[in-house]
Amino acid sequence: MSEELQEKTEVQKPDAAPVKKKQLKIFQKLKGLWSHKKLRKWLILAVVLVVAAALVLRSFGQKKESAAVTYVEEAASYRAITQSLSGTGTLQPANSYTVTTLKEGEILSADFEEGDTVTKDTVLYKLDSSDVSSNLEKAQLSLNQAQRSYEKAAYAQSPVAGTVASLDVKVGDVVKAGDTVATVRNNSAMTLKVPFASDDAAGFYVGESASVVLDGSFETLAGKVTSVSAADTVLTGNRIVRYVTISVTNPGGLTDTQVATATINGCGSSENAALEYKAAEDVTAASGGTVAAVNVKEGGKVSAGQTIVTFASNAANDSVQSAQDNLQSAELSMETSQKQLDDYTITSPIDGTIVDKQIKAGEKVESGDTLCVIYDLSYLEMTLSVDELDITQVSVGQKVTITADAVDGQTFTGEVTKISMAGTTSNNATTYPVTVRIDDYGDLWPGMNVDAEIVLAENDNALSIPSAALERGNKVLITSDSPSASNALEDKAPEGYVYVAVETGVSNDDYIEVTSGLQEGDTVAYLPVSDDSSNTNMMMGGGDMGGTPNGGEYSGGGGPSGGGPGGGAPSGGGPVG
Repeated sequence: MSEELQEKTEVQKPDAAPVKKKQLKIFQKLKGLWSHKKLRKWLILAVVLVVAAALVLRSFGQKKESAAVTYVEEAASYRAITQSLSGTGTLQPANSYTVTTLKEGEILSADFEEGDTVTKDTVLYKLDSSDVSSNLEKAQLSLNQAQRSYEKAAYAQSPVAGTVASLDVKVGDVVKAGDTVATVRNNSAMTLKVPFASDDAAGFYVGESASVVLDGSFETLAGKVTSVSAADTVLTGNRIVRYVTISVTNPGGLTDTQVATATINGCGSSENAALEYKAAEDVTAASGGTVAAVNVKEGGKVSAGQTIVTFASNAANDSVQSAQDNLQSAELSMETSQKQLDDYTITSPIDGTIVDKQIKAGEKVESGDTLCVIYDLSYLEMTLSVDELDITQVSVGQKVTITADAVDGQTFTGEVTKISMAGTTSNNATTYPVTVRIDDYGDLWPGMNVDAEIVLAENDNALSIPSAALERGNKVLITSDSPSASNALEDKAPEGYVYVAVETGVSNDDYIEVTSGLQEGDTVAYLPVSDDSSNTNMMMGGGDMGGTPNGGEYSGGGGPSGGGPGGGAPSGGGPVG
């Protein structure tokens, strides 16, 4: 038995020798590999990387285990919330005008000072216009002459006032220059020219009373001496006389066929004579042409210069057409001269205040020089650039709160008056200009930089929660002992909390109104927003002017892993600046 065991033992011993030999061979191979420098470097690097990775994983595991989730809890409560968009701008006057000159010359007057209030069309400056005034006078003379020439060519006018005794033409007649077209007589008064003895007449004077005796009826009419001849005339029988003219009012029936004598200061006339009309003139055509209209009737009364006949103005009547062309040319020349003269008197184009007077009386200016600047300060305006994400929330009539560093401690109220659709695009973002008007601007001045806040919506008594507590899908994490926990959603929530659905209303940077889903006394929970998250949200915001969207759904970010609240800044960004 012992022999068999001994044999087995002896058999097993040879089997152990090959194992030792294999181990020895492996060691020798490793030793050989280690002797190569390049391979040795790579082996060292691999060991270092493995050790470093192990340390990092261990550190990360320790941090993860030590990071305890801490929620911020706050009760839903009532507060005043104002939702707004904020931005900056520069104040401008309601209207402004830079007054310039179209002419060159010396300023004769500038009777105003900076700060003066002026009304539209107030004379500000007068320039020396002596040259253009002379041209205007010449143009006026030319116009008057052209007017007279045209009237003579186009019309036959009565040279005296009186009654139309006869009409010698009718419409369609063709007359030549110098033809008589009518006769006008002034029979309101008659004249009698009779001789008196020269010695008697020498004592007569103009205006002296006279008596006129009508032959046949022997009616006596009162008259006045209108002229006394200074020259003697010899009549038959060697009578030396002087002729005296007497005017007598026509009672109505006197004509130029009536014969009469006269007595002046007891002296009778040497002979009788026929009465004459005070004025009796033939109306003649100055240039001739076709009669287009007869403007009076026989027996009708006319005044001096009144048109009796109108001649046609056509190509066939060259004289009338030429006179008309000359008249139009003179009128245009007159208008041009008048406009040029007007340019030498500079008036205010608007109601306003002189804010800058650059030129004074006595200075010389060139065409285009700036003379002064006028501001209409009835109100001030500013333009805000509103981001495309917010522009639909802005409307005309919305209230705007204005503040300025230059007027510390004061707040002013403006109103949105215009929203332009002409947007400006930069870096793939578009902004739209919104005009704000400030009527009661107090100590504000044009050019000041101001901050503006457009009030989009406001609620003085809104049930609200922190904006960070609202998560995607309009849900809120609340404590399980809150009154509204009975309306919990099935969404997975951290231990001690439940999710509830809410509807929202007005919001600002910090709080948002909850219109349904919560009640006063509910406690909401959310993770605090880190500084890094806040900075990121600011960088992601859109446009020059932004704010929280009204009742919009908020983006996540900042919520706990595994179904915690995902509160954070609203999508679209908060106000920039």
